[in-house]
Amino acid sequence: MSANAPSKKAKAPRTPMPEQPPRERARNFREVALGYTPEMARTEAARCLQCKKPACRKGCPVEVDIPGFIKKVLDEDLDASYGVLRDTNSLPAVCGRVCPQENQCEGACILGKKGQPVAIGRLERFVADTYLAKSACETVTGGPACAMARDDLKVACIGSGPSSLTCAGYLAARGIPVTVFEALHEVGGVLVYGIPEFRLPKGVVRQEVEALKALGVELRTNWVGGKTITVPELLESGYDAVFIGVGAGLPRFIGIPGENLIGVFSANEYLTRVNLGRAYKFPAADTPTFPARHVVVFGGGNVAMDAARTAMRLGAEKVSLAYRRTEHEMPCRLEELHHAKEEGLDILCLNAPLEFIGDENGRLKSIVLQRMVLGEPDASGRCAPVACQGDTCVVEADMAVVAVGTGANPLISQTTPGLETYRRGYIVADAATGETSIRNVFAGGDIVTGAATVISAMGAGRRAAKAIAERLLGPAAAGQGPDLTADDAADA
Repeated sequence: MSANAPSKKAKAPRTPMPEQPPRERARNFREVALGYTPEMARTEAARCLQCKKPACRKGCPVEVDIPGFIKKVLDEDLDASYGVLRDTNSLPAVCGRVCPQENQCEGACILGKKGQPVAIGRLERFVADTYLAKSACETVTGGPACAMARDDLKVACIGSGPSSLTCAGYLAARGIPVTVFEALHEVGGVLVYGIPEFRLPKGVVRQEVEALKALGVELRTNWVGGKTITVPELLESGYDAVFIGVGAGLPRFIGIPGENLIGVFSANEYLTRVNLGRAYKFPAADTPTFPARHVVVFGGGNVAMDAARTAMRLGAEKVSLAYRRTEHEMPCRLEELHHAKEEGLDILCLNAPLEFIGDENGRLKSIVLQRMVLGEPDASGRCAPVACQGDTCVVEADMAVVAVGTGANPLISQTTPGLETYRRGYIVADAATGETSIRNVFAGGDIVTGAATVISAMGAGRRAAKAIAERLLGPAAAGQGPDLTADDAADA
């Protein structure tokens, strides 16, 4: 074999993951992807080249030792593989399902240069799903021991999404008591109210949350940050540090006539009603959703896809997704777009909403769409949509879901004097530590960056937790725990 010949691993095809058939899954909320069997996982793990300088790890926002955990899968040592994952990733079962691996770890995989990258996300999910923790502590830390709780320290986390849960788990594993304050009645943030059951089963999130509780993290629901409790009040009551991880849940609308009609929803409201209210289980659950026959969703991101695929499963006769650019510019995961099209989603590219039209009772009955063409690239690097003046059409619809982005809820900033914010009310925080303009007040996730990914929010929570632990415990003590990496050890 010549030096330039591809290896046998490179020639091996990527192992497909079993899925529910499209017609069947389009009408139920069971998980679409069914997971690897042990044999499938070993076959896929064998494709990994075990690079000495793994680009995949650099592509991961929390720098998981990807070759390390995959090697343990091949060795059939799932306990050790899970431990490698938990060294840096506090929610591997979640990340294996919802992270955009194609743009991160898998996007950097060497095999992807001339073929198909290793299915890193699928292997991560396999390890997390099949690992049987011996104790709640081990579920959180990946190891058999946790630090003794300190009674002279305490930290508060506002919000209970991926950034806060990551921060809380890191600190609790080092013996720092943490209290998480959540505005809603259930813990998990966007993991429970935003992402549908068919993409992320709520039982997976619940398992992670229960492990944090067993570790000693106190979870308080129905506490609204900036209203029920404020950052100054937490500091005055003796908390040594506060982490703000409230996400960016303020819906954005389009600003066209008819947005107040009955049947026009923001994606946040619609998905929260269905997911957190368990409308997908009606009548077994008490909260029904808005009944609709013809649904149009506006947007091209993952949230838009989630809303459209949810509407299908709730019985809509026709669901369309209107996007003002082409499919090529859609920011959603390619896998989500592929699944949605398989399930029958009607995609109306190069269309933007111009007006919502209602009947005599104030209910939505149709939507005027404006035809668009692509112009020159805008600040995002994508071609900007330009209206074709006079070229419109009317589509029938009794429900519309607007999924064109979110913003920062101003409650925290309005009640925290001295907290610096920037565009649209997002919090200014140090990129390396997450510390804000107020000492011992940290922030991370979407409230700092704007809407991003679960894994990037987790990375921000982990960086802030490391900074908090170092400040409260000292550099050496802060490094002792499940997230201690070689670089950390050298620094300590």
